[in-house]
Amino acid sequence: MMDMGLNNKTALVTGSTKGIGKAIAVELAKEGVNVLINGRNHEEVERTVNEIKSDFPATSPQNATADIVDIGQREALFKKYPNIDILVNNMGIYEIMQYEDAHDEVWEKYFRTNVLAANGLSKFYLPKMLKNDYGRIIFIASEEAIMPSGQMPQYAVTKTMLLSLSKSLSKLTRGTEVTVNTIMPGPTLSENVQQIIDGIYADEDMSFSEKEKQFMAANLPQSEIQRFIRPFEIGRLAAFVCSPHASAFKGSPIRMDGGMVPTIF
Repeated sequence: MMDMGLNNKTALVTGSTKGIGKAIAVELAKEGVNVLINGRNHEEVERTVNEIKSDFPATSPQNATADIVDIGQREALFKKYPNIDILVNNMGIYEIMQYEDAHDEVWEKYFRTNVLAANGLSKFYLPKMLKNDYGRIIFIASEEAIMPSGQMPQYAVTKTMLLSLSKSLSKLTRGTEVTVNTIMPGPTLSENVQQIIDGIYADEDMSFSEKEKQFMAANLPQSEIQRFIRPFEIGRLAAFVCSPHASAFKGSPIRMDGGMVPTIF
């Protein structure tokens, strides 16, 4: 197995009590990283910290409970953890929504949550990384960033913005060992998605993999893997992008979409 060269680094992963965020935190901890677990619910964060501490006792996971959309709570987080090596901007909200239902308040909420929170963290930590001549910032976007389905316009726009922000910030890292990149996962099997799939076929006597296969064929025929991506797969990729082995990735939109996007670029 490849040594990622991340032992004893410190990483803040936002929205890391479940789903892709938790998987990234776990894969980083596996590589000896001290992960700062973030979420709004103190008990959930504490539970995740204890789980990681128990699975990877050589690391020091910490509780970084905060609603990072709230500027005051963000400032408190900066005071508590002024220095990190890795920032993974994973936290975000999404829902299927008709365009006509997306009023200005909805757009503003999505912009504040999916873009401004990540930007606020990047703005604080990037200068410190540049000063140390080492650091990694990753934005978690989505295939919706480059291939909007039309089912969640208010979400897709924010994910496209992250690609642009990542590219702009990357320009500031020229000549340094700091990188800023975006990972675009395709449909991923979060706890939420698993519940939805189980709910759709609640009356059927089928294994989960059969349900998954049927759902993919009916709803996501363009996926070339015909299954949901597992969160740990995104986690592994993120761990590599965070590693010193990945320093040539600069401002890159990195797709792990299961073949959802039909175009070359």
